[in-house]
Amino acid sequence: MRNLLKITVLTCLLPLAACGGGSSSGGTASSGSSSSSSSSSSSSTPSAGIPTNDPPGATKIAYGPNAKQFGDLRLPSAATFGAGPYPIAVVVHGGCWTSGVGDKTSSASLADALTKRGIATWNIEYRAIGDSGGGYPGTFQDWSAATNYVRTLAATYPLDLNRVIIVGHSAGGHAALWLAARGKIAAGKDLYTANPLPIIATVDLDGPGELRAGLGYSAICGTAADQLMGGTPDQVPDHFAQASPSELLPLGVPQYIVSAVFVPLAAANRYRDMATAKGDTVTIIDQSHSGHFEMVTPGTPEEAQVETVVTGILHP
Repeated sequence: MRNLLKITVLTCLLPLAACGGGSSSGGTASSGSSSSSSSSSSSSTPSAGIPTNDPPGATKIAYGPNAKQFGDLRLPSAATFGAGPYPIAVVVHGGCWTSGVGDKTSSASLADALTKRGIATWNIEYRAIGDSGGGYPGTFQDWSAATNYVRTLAATYPLDLNRVIIVGHSAGGHAALWLAARGKIAAGKDLYTANPLPIIATVDLDGPGELRAGLGYSAICGTAADQLMGGTPDQVPDHFAQASPSELLPLGVPQYIVSAVFVPLAAANRYRDMATAKGDTVTIIDQSHSGHFEMVTPGTPEEAQVETVVTGILHP
């Protein structure tokens, strides 16, 4: 079953034009309660594949005992940006929550580009479906442990714990929203986190804020979300109540959502409407003219727009 899922996912992810990425004209970014907006890139970009470049300069650091529990820390150049402390972006890769479909390499180029803009990055790896301990609750516990580990990193490296954001792509976009929400999970629950590291914003790059199939995301990952959760919403409602950001609203921090392939505009607008009704501010960046990987591929106008959003949060 896992091999069949990988074949299905990769068949859809690699030729993205077949999965909804195209070259039609772009749209505009829209916001919730703040009512601000900005223009999306209107140029067409040939569909990019999964990024495979892992630029040098990162320090690999374990945040747990498992081989998948580590991250790559990148620090800005002191010669260019001073000695710090630096704002930090926790970067979470995607891959349909499934081991072997994606890893931290797919988000390494984005992390490197942000570091060159004066932002420290912590590009994390984690257990996923198919790994021992992966899926619910282990995947979420890894996301949480890796994010909280920034406190430990700050004891050695010049990191500003008052300027922490989460940037996640695809399934990692779901992680970005969930990491902002996890403080609302009650003690005694599977996904409870004691003293979660505060974050000031989330940037979700085409990842679902709602995990119910047909409402929160497109079909490019098949039934992976249900596999992640250990069943459907009807079968494991408490899992979804703890793990779907839409069930934990309001998150209490600004949320930026890039909509392209995995999260079509209708799904992004649905999540925004739910969030703003609870008092959150959600900004949607419409990249539906593009594919799923341009936004994490430096050199594209879509990735440049992501850099602008992140630097605007951390270097206002």
